[in-house]
Amino acid sequence: MSKGRILVIDDESIVRTSCSRALSPEGYEVVSVQNGSEGLKMLEEGQFDIVLTDLKMPDIDGIEVLSKVKEKWPETEVIIITGYQTVDTAVRSIKLGAFDYVEKPFTPDTLIAAVTNALANRKK
Repeated sequence: MSKGRILVIDDESIVRTSCSRALSPEGYEVVSVQNGSEGLKMLEEGQFDIVLTDLKMPDIDGIEVLSKVKEKWPETEVIIITGYQTVDTAVRSIKLGAFDYVEKPFTPDTLIAAVTNALANRKK
């Protein structure tokens, strides 16, 4: 039985693979897509507990993904993962409803902690 369903949206295959390698052994079901459009389509097709999304992507950026997720699936927690961290984007993300903001490169432990905390918050 899965601890939760996680959708990873990132245009970098290494990030998608890293997330899956860190989270799958912890008991999470991980689905990965390479852009925001595919991510929103996956959300339409099935429920996810947590969305991990990159900020900078070629089609739909992470802020737009975050806004749409919080509008359509407010119970789904969103964690922003990015290599382009600024105070402004972090504050904006949190104001729009992101649960957490994880800077790339991240360690497996950092990612697991963020997901564990987000899932615990979702179940409150």
